Amino acid sequence: MKKEILVYCEQRDGELKSVSLELLGIARTLAENSNGSVAAMLLGENVKGLCKTLVEYGADKVYVADAPELKYYLTEQYAQASSSIINETKPNIVLFPATSIGRDLAPRLSARLHTGLTADCTKLEADADGNLFMTRPAFGGNLFATIVCPDHKPQMSTVRPGVMKKAEPDKSRKGEIVEKKIAFDNSKFAVTLIEEKQEKSSGTDIADAKLLVSIGRGAKTALAKAKELGGALGAEVSCSRTVVDEGVLPQSQQVGQTGKTVRPQLYLALGISGAVQHLAGMSDSEYIIAVNKDKAATIFNVAHLGIVGDANEILPHLIKEIGARKSA
Repeated sequence: MKKEILVYCEQRDGELKSVSLELLGIARTLAENSNGSVAAMLLGENVKGLCKTLVEYGADKVYVADAPELKYYLTEQYAQASSSIINETKPNIVLFPATSIGRDLAPRLSARLHTGLTADCTKLEADADGNLFMTRPAFGGNLFATIVCPDHKPQMSTVRPGVMKKAEPDKSRKGEIVEKKIAFDNSKFAVTLIEEKQEKSSGTDIADAKLLVSIGRGAKTALAKAKELGGALGAEVSCSRTVVDEGVLPQSQQVGQTGKTVRPQLYLALGISGAVQHLAGMSDSEYIIAVNKDKAATIFNVAHLGIVGDANEILPHLIKEIGARKSA
C-alpha cells in the first residue's frame, strides 16, 4: 500500500502560510513512523518559486498546479484541482490547515472522495501500517477523542495553526517537483470574484507574537493598562473568550479552542482562570506567568510562575517596575 502523506500547503498572494510548514513537520514525523513519504500540494498562479521552500521544510515531492484559474481562492476551482491531484496520486493521508480556506475546502473534498474528515485535530499519530490516529477536543473541550478511518482512503484531517511545531528548514534537502495540468470544467464555475478587499490590522498576529499580555474575566476592565504593559514589554494583547463575548476585544485576539493557538516565549495571563478550552490554546508557551486572586485557579497548574492577587491592582506596579528597569 502506498503510504504517501499529502499536505495541502496554503499560500496567499504568493506567500506560504506558516501553518503549511507546521503541517509538513508533523507529516515528516508521521512518515518516519509509518515508513512513508511526504508530498506537498501547492495551488495558485505564479507559485512555482515556493516549491524549494516546501522541500526544505520536509516535502519529498511537490505537486504544483500553476494556473490562472487558481490565482484567487474560489471553492470550485480549488476543489477540482485538489481532487484531480488526490485521485491521481492516491495518497494514504491528506492534511489540511484549519484556516478559513482549509475549513471550506477539506469537507468538500471529503464528500467528493467519499472518505471521512476529522476537523481541528490537536494531535496526530501513525502506526507502521499507515493508520492515522486523529485526536481532537470533544464535548466543548472537556475531553479528547481519538478517531480512526480504517475503511476509507485517504484519511483526512484539518489541523489548527500553531498546534504543531514547525521544523527547522534543511537547505540541503532534495525533492521532486511535479507539475500538474488540471482539466478544469468551467461549466461548474458558478462564482466569479468581482473585488477583493483585505482588512488592515494593526500589530502582529497573536499567533506569531513572541510576547503576549492576555486578559480574562478578572481583568477585562483593565484593558488600557494591559495595552500600556504590552507597549512597555513590546508585547501584543490577547484575551480569553469571555472578553470577546462581552465585546471588549475582537475575536482575532482570542486565545483558546475557539480562538487561536499560540506559542509565545512569554505568556502573561491576567485574571484568567484557566478553563480547559483556554489552556488548549496556550499551554505550550515557553514561559507562563499567571496572576489571579483565586489561589485554586486552574491556570496555576500550567504556570511557571504564579502570583495570587488582583490583576487590576498588580498591573500598575508591573508597568512602573518595567518602566524603571528600562530607564535604568
